[in-house]
Amino acid sequence: MANIKSAKKRIRQTAKRRQRNLAVKRNINKSFKKAVAAIGKKDPKAAELVKKAVSIIDKAVQGGVIHKNKAARKKSRLQKKMALKKK
Repeated sequence: MANIKSAKKRIRQTAKRRQRNLAVKRNINKSFKKAVAAIGKKDPKAAELVKKAVSIIDKAVQGGVIHKNKAARKKSRLQKKMALKKK
């Protein structure tokens, strides 16, 4: 355990940030899976769910939770699944 006051504060800040980042990541995965499931079922709301997932992913990048390349990869995979199911 840290003895220095600033180190203790850092530990508290890190714990808070970690919880927030984990919540954002869970939200990304949930929305991604919902969109993929909707695409698989050929749900008419699939396009809307994909759009929402992309928005959540973009916000996570903006907040520094995930890397921009990871976001690009996830969005690309979603768009590709959407395009394949339309055919």
